[in-house]
Amino acid sequence: MDESAGIYARESDYLDRYVQIGVAGDRVISVSFPDTVDSTTSTDHPILDRIIAYLEGVNESFATVDIALTVPTAHRRVLETVRQIPYGEQYTVEKVARLTPELNPQDDDDMTLVRTALDENPTPILIPDHRVRDAPSAAPPEIEQKLRSLEGL
Repeated sequence: MDESAGIYARESDYLDRYVQIGVAGDRVISVSFPDTVDSTTSTDHPILDRIIAYLEGVNESFATVDIALTVPTAHRRVLETVRQIPYGEQYTVEKVARLTPELNPQDDDDMTLVRTALDENPTPILIPDHRVRDAPSAAPPEIEQKLRSLEGL
């Protein structure tokens, strides 16, 4: 992807909100779901095309999307684990901790770390935190529920 830095947004009929992405160079740095966007915000970006297709029912993994994660290393490991959860599958926080290097699902601090990383996920949808059923999502609750419903979760 060879895109310019900027903010891009497009309205989603399914979510009844906009999907907005922040891009720096060739990497996505944020995904959000505002009710409104600035009228000068561009709507033309290939990642938005893919996200809208996903919201219309296309099975999309987003594994090839370059994401710039500016989060602590431990959070990065959790988010990289969550990024591997397949479309239509749901994991528990315990399973995410078990699959994440250097975490122990029996350690309360590690379980808190998983929940915190998901709650602070800068790129929901691209890193599908909605596929972890017993943890917070960085997306607003109504968006999280629609994403789960979309995937039959």
